[in-house]
Amino acid sequence: MNFYNKVINLSAPQVLLTVFVTFIAIGTFLLKLPISTVEEISLVDALFTATSAMTVTGLIVVDTGTTFTLFGEIVIICLIQIGGIGIMTFAVLIFLVLGRKIGFKQRLLIQQALNQTSIGGVVKLVKLIFVFSITVEAIALTILSARWIPEYGLARGFYYSLFHSVSAFNNAGFSIWSDSLMRYVGDPIVNLIITFLIIVGGIGFTVLVDLWTSKEFSKMSLHTKMMLVGTLIINIVAFFLIFLLEYNNPETIGNMSQSGKLWASYFQAVTPRTAGFNTVDIGSLEEPTVFFILLLMFIGAGSASTGGGIKLTTFIAMLLTVTTFLKNRSEIVLFRRSLNPVVILRSLAIAMISIGLIFVAIFILVLTEDAPFMMIVFEVISAFGTVGLSMGLTGALTTIGKVVIIIVMFVGKLGPLTLAFSIAKQSKAAIRYPKEEILTG
Repeated sequence: MNFYNKVINLSAPQVLLTVFVTFIAIGTFLLKLPISTVEEISLVDALFTATSAMTVTGLIVVDTGTTFTLFGEIVIICLIQIGGIGIMTFAVLIFLVLGRKIGFKQRLLIQQALNQTSIGGVVKLVKLIFVFSITVEAIALTILSARWIPEYGLARGFYYSLFHSVSAFNNAGFSIWSDSLMRYVGDPIVNLIITFLIIVGGIGFTVLVDLWTSKEFSKMSLHTKMMLVGTLIINIVAFFLIFLLEYNNPETIGNMSQSGKLWASYFQAVTPRTAGFNTVDIGSLEEPTVFFILLLMFIGAGSASTGGGIKLTTFIAMLLTVTTFLKNRSEIVLFRRSLNPVVILRSLAIAMISIGLIFVAIFILVLTEDAPFMMIVFEVISAFGTVGLSMGLTGALTTIGKVVIIIVMFVGKLGPLTLAFSIAKQSKAAIRYPKEEILTG
């Protein structure tokens, strides 16, 4: 009874943390069963895979297609779906099916899980998220099936289409094939469908609902406008930069046809936004390209999406803060709307906690792993952004290295602030003190 009371009295971030850990533990147990693998894997590898799936990251220490049986792959895809669409989404749907009332406590949990600013309309949002997600995945499944069934047969073609549709929409990056999607580097259908799923899944459910209800750009929320414009700009810039930087690299796109170069550049421009699929060898990219992809992975996708990172709106808010300061203005204005100062503080907190976590993880891996520094940095930021791209280090990680990456993936998915709020003791004091200047810069 005392344990039950303790659970009931947990804050929303603490409940999310507890539920997330529970599902990862269940996933680890299922993946460790003999029925899940062709040959036995270690407990750490099972935990790593379950965490990577639940956090929709896509980093793998064992090859998915050759290590896991059909049962094991189904466990992985279920963890991806639950982790991507959201634990609370499925919980609410179960409540609704059972005819249970969604109380205030549950609505707070949904608000926290979906990163919403208010509690109003969260149940309706959950219903829309589920219907939209299943619909988009079903459409992608149909198109990919038309592409892959003639190549692999009815059963395999349908299953491969289902697996990659769910994985792509949830920005997970898990693939049946050990080379990810490199065999389809110049395939228009595969490129368009997978990147469409990545963009839609990563733009944020709040934005998708706003797009559906508002129709006109002028009537959309500031968050939606920032996400749409920001996503368009960052994808275009990434496409042109990768195309130019890799144009003459024979290890990636240098020896491809012009159309192949364009498709490969486009795919690699989209996938660092937390997706994890790749159509060229990431380990063979030029160093300037790798450095730029690090930035993309750190920024990540949109809030209330299937992706990770500090989030695009957080990055934009910090950029606007800098430009506003340089212009000697006191108010940050965008699309004729001013940003709440609390948003700036929250963005700064997210960025600083994220940088701190990444720094500590890199420091530990430099001590434990026998690998180039850039490879270690790439692995850590990929884990934090729940991206899943790797330069080849994941499979060679030591046990300590695997544990560190597991923790980074976990924090990257839940969000630095959610974890901080679940640990920190909230102050109830409302004392105000005199202001005083300090020297900076």
